[in-house]
Amino acid sequence: MATALIESIEMHFDELKDPRRVTENQYHHFIDILVIAICGAISGANYWTAIAAYGRAKEDWFRTFLALPEGIPSHDTFNDVFAKIDAEQFEKCFISWVSSVSNLIPGEVISVDGKTLRRSHDQANGKKSIHMISAWSTSNAIVLGQFKTEEKSNEITAIPMLLEMLSIEKCLVTIDAMGCQKKIAEAILGRGADYLLAVKDNQPTLYRAIQELFFEPDEAIFNENFSNYSEQANQGHGRIETRRCWVCFNIEALGFDTSAWKGLKAIVVIISERTQGDKTTLESRCYITSGKKKSAAYYLKATRDHWHVENKLHWVLDVAFREDESRLRKGHGAENFSILRRIALNLLKKEKTEKTGIETKRLRAGWDNDYLKTVLAGMFS
Repeated sequence: MATALIESIEMHFDELKDPRRVTENQYHHFIDILVIAICGAISGANYWTAIAAYGRAKEDWFRTFLALPEGIPSHDTFNDVFAKIDAEQFEKCFISWVSSVSNLIPGEVISVDGKTLRRSHDQANGKKSIHMISAWSTSNAIVLGQFKTEEKSNEITAIPMLLEMLSIEKCLVTIDAMGCQKKIAEAILGRGADYLLAVKDNQPTLYRAIQELFFEPDEAIFNENFSNYSEQANQGHGRIETRRCWVCFNIEALGFDTSAWKGLKAIVVIISERTQGDKTTLESRCYITSGKKKSAAYYLKATRDHWHVENKLHWVLDVAFREDESRLRKGHGAENFSILRRIALNLLKKEKTEKTGIETKRLRAGWDNDYLKTVLAGMFS
């Protein structure tokens, strides 16, 4: 396993350059630093001090397959090296590895959404918090890639850049209303995928046209346009929720020229009805899609799957990896540690023998070298 692990990391992270100057005082091998950092991130270490302490505790085990000419690097060494590593190179290597171990199926939902690393700001030096855009594969339950922006408002320009790095042919890319932009729709089509974009009043003409068409008072016209229908109900925690979905493939019925929206094939409207006690609330959501003749049931599921990026990625990063507590601010350290977290999360998600949550899996990996080997096997499976 040890040889395969080193070979896999060297293969997928071959383009990642050691940022240090070559000197006689270079005590630690770059591959050793990478391996210890990845293992530490898997095993519950959330800071460089914890990574170094973990390495020292596991030094005998690491010596069975790493050189470690001067022992375990200090936390300052980890901090300095990862602050200098080219984050864009690291991200490309990460995506290369993910592409080799994921199996995207036609029609799979790829959720794209952003998350702010809240404590990565440095007011003294005028550095704003880093905002990461991530692409989440719902069926594989892994992060496909991420891209850094300085502000949430920059998602519009960052999303096409992230998509350009991914292999998502024949998938369905879902994005919230901020991503409902003509250039983003075109970028998705350019990657051989389809889009499902939430529409709100940031696209006033489109949003108003969908609302007017859906709430058309003439029942015959409504039935003609929205005959494709599905519904789903769930009950739990004292609440009943019913989601109803309608799809209209008659784009001309919107009543304005939609040619600027490349590939637009249908509009989707979902009404969610929630009843708790004697109180009932209704919420409507509108979408546009380039999908060809997919059923309302497919889009109803796709809109629910989109939120996996929040529940299975962002929430887990905050709860199991304490990402929002991280105060890394030096150089590229915050961005590069976020990649380590996502490497760790992907590997822990791929490991299916331990039927517990990510936080418990991390603890076990820290305690049990054999289990850690099982998790690391995902690097080359």
